[in-house]
Amino acid sequence: MSRENKTEEDGKENMAAWLVGIKTLRIQPYTLPPLGPHDAKIRIKAVGICGSDVHHFKHMRCANFVVKKPMVIGHECAGVVEEVGSQVRSLTVGDRVALEPGISCGRCNSCRVGCYNLCSEMKFFGSPPTNGSLATMVLHPANLCFKLPDNVSLEEGAMCEPLSVGVHACRRANIGPETKVLIVGAGPIGLVSMLAARAFGAPKIVMVDIDDCRLSFAKKLGADGTILASTKIEDVQDEVIQIENAIGARVDVSFDCVGMDKTMTTALSATRAGGKVCLVGLAQSQMSIPLTPAAAREVDVIGIFRYRNTWPLCIDFLRTGKIDVKPLITHRFSFSQQDVEKAFETTARGGNAIKVMFNL
Repeated sequence: MSRENKTEEDGKENMAAWLVGIKTLRIQPYTLPPLGPHDAKIRIKAVGICGSDVHHFKHMRCANFVVKKPMVIGHECAGVVEEVGSQVRSLTVGDRVALEPGISCGRCNSCRVGCYNLCSEMKFFGSPPTNGSLATMVLHPANLCFKLPDNVSLEEGAMCEPLSVGVHACRRANIGPETKVLIVGAGPIGLVSMLAARAFGAPKIVMVDIDDCRLSFAKKLGADGTILASTKIEDVQDEVIQIENAIGARVDVSFDCVGMDKTMTTALSATRAGGKVCLVGLAQSQMSIPLTPAAAREVDVIGIFRYRNTWPLCIDFLRTGKIDVKPLITHRFSFSQQDVEKAFETTARGGNAIKVMFNL
Protein backbone atom coordinates (compact mmCIF):
# COMPACT_ATOMS: atom_id res chain seq x y z
CA MET A 1 0.00 0.00 0.00
CA SER A 2 1.46 3.35 -0.99
CA ARG A 3 1.88 6.01 1.65
CA GLU A 4 -0.53 8.43 -0.03
CA ASN A 5 -3.31 5.83 0.24
CA LYS A 6 -3.26 6.07 4.04
CA THR A 7 -5.15 8.65 6.03
CA GLU A 8 -3.43 10.59 8.77
CA GLU A 9 -5.71 9.16 11.43
CA ASP A 10 -6.44 5.50 10.84
CA GLY A 11 -4.17 4.21 8.08
CA LYS A 12 -7.05 2.73 6.10
CA GLU A 13 -6.75 2.46 2.34
CA ASN A 14 -8.40 5.20 0.32
CA MET A 15 -11.49 3.80 -1.39
CA ALA A 16 -13.71 5.13 -4.18
CA ALA A 17 -16.80 4.18 -6.19
CA TRP A 18 -15.54 3.17 -9.63
CA LEU A 19 -17.82 2.99 -12.66
CA VAL A 20 -16.51 -0.15 -14.39
CA GLY A 21 -19.35 -0.90 -16.81
CA ILE A 22 -22.98 -0.14 -17.65
CA LYS A 23 -24.90 -0.01 -14.35
CA THR A 24 -21.87 -1.49 -12.60
CA LEU A 25 -20.17 0.31 -9.72
CA ARG A 26 -17.46 -1.14 -7.49
CA ILE A 27 -15.94 0.29 -4.33
CA GLN A 28 -12.23 -0.27 -4.88
CA PRO A 29 -8.89 1.26 -3.81
CA TYR A 30 -8.08 4.68 -5.24
CA THR A 31 -4.46 5.79 -5.30
CA LEU A 32 -4.10 9.55 -5.06
CA PRO A 33 -1.18 11.43 -6.59
CA PRO A 34 1.29 13.18 -4.26
CA LEU A 35 0.03 16.33 -2.54
CA GLY A 36 1.10 19.37 -4.57
CA PRO A 37 2.17 22.68 -3.01
CA HIS A 38 -1.14 24.37 -3.93
CA ASP A 39 -3.38 21.36 -3.22
CA ALA A 40 -5.52 20.25 -0.31
CA LYS A 41 -6.33 16.71 0.68
CA ILE A 42 -10.02 16.51 1.54
CA ARG A 43 -11.79 13.80 3.50
CA ILE A 44 -15.10 13.65 1.63
CA LYS A 45 -18.20 13.70 3.84
CA ALA A 46 -21.14 14.41 1.51
CA VAL A 47 -21.69 13.63 -2.18
CA GLY A 48 -24.87 14.16 -4.18
CA ILE A 49 -25.86 12.25 -7.31
CA CYS A 50 -26.36 14.38 -10.43
CA GLY A 51 -28.26 13.62 -13.62
CA SER A 52 -24.96 13.44 -15.50
CA ASP A 53 -23.74 10.79 -13.04
CA VAL A 54 -26.85 8.77 -13.86
CA HIS A 55 -26.21 9.13 -17.61
CA HIS A 56 -22.69 7.79 -17.12
CA PHE A 57 -24.05 5.00 -14.91
CA LYS A 58 -26.72 3.92 -17.41
CA HIS A 59 -24.93 4.49 -20.70
CA MET A 60 -21.19 4.90 -19.93
CA ARG A 61 -21.47 8.32 -21.53
CA CYS A 62 -23.11 11.73 -21.17
CA ALA A 63 -23.45 13.71 -24.41
CA ASN A 64 -19.98 13.64 -25.98
CA PHE A 65 -18.21 12.55 -22.79
CA VAL A 66 -17.59 8.81 -23.09
CA VAL A 67 -16.29 6.56 -20.30
CA LYS A 68 -13.57 4.47 -21.95
CA LYS A 69 -11.93 3.06 -18.82
CA PRO A 70 -12.93 2.60 -15.14
CA MET A 71 -13.63 6.00 -13.58
CA VAL A 72 -14.39 7.28 -10.09
CA ILE A 73 -17.85 8.83 -10.26
CA GLY A 74 -19.36 11.90 -8.55
CA HIS A 75 -18.79 15.66 -8.41
CA GLU A 76 -21.28 17.30 -6.01
CA CYS A 77 -19.22 17.21 -2.84
CA ALA A 78 -18.04 18.68 0.44
CA GLY A 79 -15.67 17.50 3.13
CA VAL A 80 -13.05 18.30 5.74
CA VAL A 81 -9.48 19.42 5.07
CA GLU A 82 -7.07 16.64 6.03
CA GLU A 83 -3.79 18.12 4.78
CA VAL A 84 -2.63 21.18 2.83
CA GLY A 85 0.27 21.80 0.46
CA SER A 86 3.30 23.87 1.43
CA GLN A 87 2.05 27.02 -0.37
CA VAL A 88 -1.56 26.92 0.84
CA ARG A 89 -2.50 29.81 3.14
CA SER A 90 -6.28 29.94 2.66
CA LEU A 91 -7.08 26.65 4.42
CA THR A 92 -6.10 24.83 7.57
CA VAL A 93 -6.56 21.24 8.67
CA GLY A 94 -10.09 20.71 9.97
CA ASP A 95 -11.77 23.34 7.79
CA ARG A 96 -15.13 22.27 6.38
CA VAL A 97 -15.22 23.01 2.65
CA ALA A 98 -17.37 22.78 -0.47
CA LEU A 99 -15.47 21.82 -3.60
CA GLU A 100 -15.91 23.41 -7.01
CA PRO A 101 -15.30 20.35 -9.20
CA GLY A 102 -13.79 21.81 -12.39
CA ILE A 103 -10.11 22.64 -12.87
CA SER A 104 -9.59 24.93 -15.86
CA CYS A 105 -6.26 25.43 -17.65
CA GLY A 106 -5.98 29.14 -16.84
CA ARG A 107 -4.19 29.81 -20.13
CA CYS A 108 -6.72 29.59 -22.98
CA ASN A 109 -8.72 32.56 -24.26
CA SER A 110 -11.86 31.50 -22.36
CA CYS A 111 -9.93 31.37 -19.11
CA ARG A 112 -8.13 34.66 -19.76
CA VAL A 113 -11.41 36.53 -20.30
CA GLY A 114 -12.96 35.02 -17.18
CA CYS A 115 -15.19 32.40 -18.83
CA TYR A 116 -13.25 29.50 -17.37
CA ASN A 117 -16.30 27.23 -17.44
CA LEU A 118 -15.88 27.14 -21.24
CA CYS A 119 -12.25 25.99 -21.03
CA SER A 120 -11.66 23.22 -23.58
CA GLU A 121 -9.03 21.67 -21.28
CA MET A 122 -11.34 21.54 -18.24
CA LYS A 123 -10.70 18.66 -15.86
CA PHE A 124 -14.03 18.05 -14.14
CA PHE A 125 -14.67 15.56 -11.33
CA GLY A 126 -16.42 12.47 -12.70
CA SER A 127 -16.40 13.61 -16.33
CA PRO A 128 -14.24 11.25 -18.38
CA PRO A 129 -11.35 10.88 -18.31
CA THR A 130 -11.12 12.72 -14.94
CA ASN A 131 -11.83 10.73 -11.76
CA GLY A 132 -14.58 12.04 -9.51
CA SER A 133 -15.15 12.59 -5.82
CA LEU A 134 -17.24 9.70 -4.48
CA ALA A 135 -14.24 8.58 -2.47
CA THR A 136 -12.90 8.58 1.06
CA MET A 137 -10.27 11.17 0.15
CA VAL A 138 -9.50 13.39 -2.86
CA LEU A 139 -6.89 15.94 -3.79
CA HIS A 140 -8.05 19.28 -5.16
CA PRO A 141 -6.60 22.77 -5.72
CA ALA A 142 -7.01 24.74 -2.50
CA ASN A 143 -8.41 27.75 -4.38
CA LEU A 144 -11.36 25.59 -5.45
CA CYS A 145 -12.16 24.59 -1.85
CA PHE A 146 -14.50 27.08 -0.17
CA LYS A 147 -14.85 27.27 3.60
CA LEU A 148 -18.34 26.72 4.99
CA PRO A 149 -19.79 28.86 7.79
CA ASP A 150 -20.72 27.08 11.02
CA ASN A 151 -24.44 27.23 10.20
CA VAL A 152 -24.05 25.57 6.77
CA SER A 153 -23.87 21.77 6.81
CA LEU A 154 -21.63 19.60 4.68
CA GLU A 155 -24.70 18.32 2.82
CA GLU A 156 -25.65 21.92 2.00
CA GLY A 157 -22.04 22.46 0.92
CA ALA A 158 -22.37 19.60 -1.56
CA MET A 159 -25.57 21.20 -2.84
CA CYS A 160 -23.60 24.29 -3.88
CA GLU A 161 -22.75 22.47 -7.10
CA PRO A 162 -26.30 22.06 -8.49
CA LEU A 163 -27.31 25.39 -6.97
CA SER A 164 -24.47 27.01 -8.91
CA VAL A 165 -26.17 26.06 -12.17
CA GLY A 166 -29.26 28.01 -11.15
CA VAL A 167 -27.23 30.96 -9.89
CA HIS A 168 -25.21 31.10 -13.13
CA ALA A 169 -28.43 30.96 -15.19
CA CYS A 170 -29.95 33.81 -13.16
CA ARG A 171 -26.85 35.92 -13.63
CA ARG A 172 -26.79 35.25 -17.38
CA ALA A 173 -30.47 36.22 -17.66
CA ASN A 174 -30.22 39.26 -15.34
CA ILE A 175 -33.01 38.08 -13.05
CA GLY A 176 -34.25 40.85 -10.77
CA PRO A 177 -37.24 42.13 -8.77
CA GLU A 178 -39.30 42.84 -11.90
CA THR A 179 -38.59 39.57 -13.74
CA LYS A 180 -41.45 37.14 -14.19
CA VAL A 181 -39.98 33.68 -14.65
CA LEU A 182 -41.11 30.45 -16.28
CA ILE A 183 -39.21 27.26 -15.48
CA VAL A 184 -39.82 24.23 -17.69
CA GLY A 185 -38.79 21.08 -15.86
CA ALA A 186 -39.25 20.55 -12.11
CA GLY A 187 -36.34 18.18 -11.58
CA PRO A 188 -33.40 19.06 -9.31
CA ILE A 189 -31.95 21.70 -11.66
CA GLY A 190 -35.36 23.26 -12.28
CA LEU A 191 -35.96 23.43 -8.54
CA VAL A 192 -32.59 25.02 -7.70
CA SER A 193 -33.15 27.47 -10.57
CA MET A 194 -36.45 28.40 -8.93
CA LEU A 195 -34.76 28.91 -5.55
CA ALA A 196 -32.02 30.99 -7.16
CA ALA A 197 -34.49 33.11 -9.16
CA ARG A 198 -36.39 33.86 -5.95
CA ALA A 199 -33.17 34.82 -4.17
CA PHE A 200 -32.35 37.15 -7.07
CA GLY A 201 -35.71 38.84 -6.50
CA ALA A 202 -38.06 37.30 -9.08
CA PRO A 203 -41.61 38.16 -7.89
CA LYS A 204 -43.49 35.49 -9.86
CA ILE A 205 -42.29 32.00 -10.83
CA VAL A 206 -44.34 29.37 -12.66
CA MET A 207 -43.15 25.79 -13.07
CA VAL A 208 -44.09 23.37 -15.87
CA ASP A 209 -43.57 19.60 -15.84
CA ILE A 210 -45.17 16.35 -17.03
CA ASP A 211 -44.98 14.85 -13.51
CA ASP A 212 -47.64 15.94 -11.01
CA CYS A 213 -45.52 14.74 -8.05
CA ARG A 214 -42.64 16.99 -9.09
CA LEU A 215 -45.04 19.92 -9.48
CA SER A 216 -46.47 19.32 -6.00
CA PHE A 217 -42.93 19.40 -4.65
CA ALA A 218 -42.25 22.65 -6.54
CA LYS A 219 -45.40 24.19 -5.09
CA LYS A 220 -44.32 23.29 -1.55
CA LEU A 221 -40.92 24.79 -2.28
CA GLY A 222 -42.47 28.12 -3.24
CA ALA A 223 -43.57 28.11 -6.88
CA ASP A 224 -46.36 30.65 -7.48
CA GLY A 225 -48.03 28.44 -10.07
CA THR A 226 -47.67 25.02 -11.66
CA ILE A 227 -48.77 23.67 -15.02
CA LEU A 228 -49.09 19.96 -15.77
CA ALA A 229 -47.93 19.58 -19.37
CA SER A 230 -48.09 16.77 -21.90
CA THR A 231 -45.35 15.40 -24.12
CA LYS A 232 -47.28 16.36 -27.27
CA ILE A 233 -45.94 19.28 -29.32
CA GLU A 234 -49.47 20.13 -30.52
CA ASP A 235 -50.46 21.02 -26.93
CA VAL A 236 -47.95 23.87 -26.65
CA GLN A 237 -50.31 26.74 -27.48
CA ASP A 238 -52.94 25.60 -24.97
CA GLU A 239 -50.23 25.25 -22.34
CA VAL A 240 -48.88 28.72 -23.12
CA ILE A 241 -52.34 30.13 -22.38
CA GLN A 242 -52.31 28.29 -19.04
CA ILE A 243 -48.85 29.69 -18.30
CA GLU A 244 -49.97 33.25 -19.06
CA ASN A 245 -53.04 32.85 -16.84
CA ALA A 246 -50.89 31.45 -14.00
CA ILE A 247 -48.26 34.19 -14.21
CA GLY A 248 -50.77 36.98 -14.88
CA ALA A 249 -48.73 38.41 -17.75
CA ARG A 250 -46.24 37.43 -20.43
CA VAL A 251 -43.07 35.71 -19.30
CA ASP A 252 -39.90 37.84 -19.12
CA VAL A 253 -37.43 34.97 -18.81
CA SER A 254 -37.88 31.25 -19.37
CA PHE A 255 -35.50 28.55 -18.16
CA ASP A 256 -35.69 25.30 -20.11
CA CYS A 257 -34.23 22.87 -17.59
CA VAL A 258 -34.94 19.84 -19.78
CA GLY A 259 -33.68 20.59 -23.27
CA MET A 260 -36.04 18.83 -25.70
CA ASP A 261 -38.07 19.91 -28.75
CA LYS A 262 -41.28 20.24 -26.74
CA THR A 263 -39.79 22.04 -23.72
CA MET A 264 -37.81 24.54 -25.79
CA THR A 265 -40.83 25.20 -28.02
CA THR A 266 -42.86 25.92 -24.90
CA ALA A 267 -40.21 28.28 -23.53
CA LEU A 268 -39.84 30.18 -26.82
CA SER A 269 -43.59 30.44 -27.33
CA ALA A 270 -44.36 31.59 -23.80
CA THR A 271 -41.66 34.26 -23.55
CA ARG A 272 -42.66 37.83 -24.37
CA ALA A 273 -41.22 39.87 -27.23
CA GLY A 274 -37.80 41.10 -26.15
CA GLY A 275 -37.56 38.47 -23.43
CA LYS A 276 -34.96 35.78 -22.80
CA VAL A 277 -34.88 31.98 -22.94
CA CYS A 278 -32.09 30.18 -21.09
CA LEU A 279 -31.34 26.69 -22.31
CA VAL A 280 -30.13 24.99 -19.12
CA GLY A 281 -31.01 21.34 -19.75
CA LEU A 282 -29.26 19.52 -22.56
CA ALA A 283 -31.31 16.34 -23.01
CA GLN A 284 -31.15 16.42 -26.82
CA SER A 285 -27.96 17.14 -28.74
CA GLN A 286 -30.06 18.50 -31.64
CA MET A 287 -33.53 20.07 -31.59
CA SER A 288 -36.17 21.17 -34.09
CA ILE A 289 -37.68 24.37 -32.67
CA PRO A 290 -39.60 27.44 -34.00
CA LEU A 291 -36.58 29.75 -33.85
CA THR A 292 -37.66 32.11 -36.65
CA PRO A 293 -40.88 33.33 -34.96
CA ALA A 294 -38.93 33.82 -31.74
CA ALA A 295 -36.22 35.76 -33.56
CA ALA A 296 -38.86 37.96 -35.15
CA ARG A 297 -39.95 38.88 -31.62
CA GLU A 298 -36.31 39.48 -30.61
CA VAL A 299 -36.33 36.72 -28.02
CA ASP A 300 -32.74 36.15 -26.90
CA VAL A 301 -31.63 32.54 -26.53
CA ILE A 302 -28.93 32.16 -23.88
CA GLY A 303 -26.78 29.07 -23.46
CA ILE A 304 -25.84 27.81 -20.01
CA PHE A 305 -22.89 25.51 -19.38
CA ARG A 306 -22.13 24.67 -15.76
CA TYR A 307 -21.15 27.90 -13.91
CA ARG A 308 -18.36 30.26 -12.97
CA ASN A 309 -17.50 32.20 -9.80
CA THR A 310 -20.64 31.04 -8.00
CA TRP A 311 -19.53 29.28 -4.81
CA PRO A 312 -19.12 32.40 -2.61
CA LEU A 313 -22.60 33.65 -3.51
CA CYS A 314 -24.17 30.19 -3.08
CA ILE A 315 -22.60 29.84 0.35
CA ASP A 316 -23.81 33.31 1.32
CA PHE A 317 -27.36 32.48 0.18
CA LEU A 318 -27.24 29.37 2.39
CA ARG A 319 -25.65 31.21 5.34
CA THR A 320 -28.27 33.97 5.34
CA GLY A 321 -31.21 31.64 4.75
CA LYS A 322 -32.16 33.29 1.46
CA ILE A 323 -32.01 29.80 -0.02
CA ASP A 324 -32.85 26.57 1.79
CA VAL A 325 -31.71 23.49 -0.14
CA LYS A 326 -32.32 21.02 2.67
CA PRO A 327 -35.83 20.00 1.49
CA LEU A 328 -34.35 18.89 -1.83
CA ILE A 329 -32.38 16.09 -0.15
CA THR A 330 -34.96 13.31 -0.18
CA HIS A 331 -32.78 10.19 0.19
CA ARG A 332 -29.57 9.41 2.06
CA PHE A 333 -27.18 6.48 1.76
CA SER A 334 -23.91 5.38 3.33
CA PHE A 335 -20.69 4.64 1.45
CA SER A 336 -20.97 0.86 1.14
CA GLN A 337 -21.14 -1.38 -1.92
CA GLN A 338 -24.80 -2.17 -1.26
CA ASP A 339 -25.78 1.45 -0.61
CA VAL A 340 -23.90 2.81 -3.62
CA GLU A 341 -25.85 0.43 -5.85
CA LYS A 342 -29.15 1.27 -4.13
CA ALA A 343 -28.51 5.02 -4.35
CA PHE A 344 -27.89 5.00 -8.09
CA GLU A 345 -30.86 2.73 -8.70
CA THR A 346 -33.03 5.09 -6.63
CA THR A 347 -31.90 8.13 -8.61
CA ALA A 348 -32.25 6.36 -11.96
CA ARG A 349 -35.87 5.41 -11.13
CA GLY A 350 -36.83 9.03 -10.51
CA GLY A 351 -40.23 9.05 -8.85
CA ASN A 352 -40.11 10.93 -5.54
CA ALA A 353 -36.29 11.06 -5.45
CA ILE A 354 -35.12 14.64 -5.90
CA LYS A 355 -31.57 14.71 -4.54
CA VAL A 356 -29.91 11.50 -3.37
CA MET A 357 -27.04 12.15 -0.99
CA PHE A 358 -24.18 9.99 0.30
CA ASN A 359 -22.94 10.51 3.86
CA LEU A 360 -19.39 9.21 4.16
